[in-house]
Amino acid sequence: MLPIGNCVRELRAENGDMTQGELGERVGVTRQTIAAIEQRRYSPSLETAFRIAKVFNKSLIDVFWFDES
Repeated sequence: MLPIGNCVRELRAENGDMTQGELGERVGVTRQTIAAIEQRRYSPSLETAFRIAKVFNKSLIDVFWFDES
């Protein structure tokens, strides 16, 4: 598991049960990429992280954080 935590899955649920595919389309990545980000198997590029945060009208640090544990 990578040290970049996120709450993308929770934000999708809070926003009308948005699917991974829908979020991927809005951000410009595949559904598989969104799934890997949520499962902490893939760290998004800075640009992708900002795009995800923007979709939910959140700041970057409200969506992603560094988990040192």
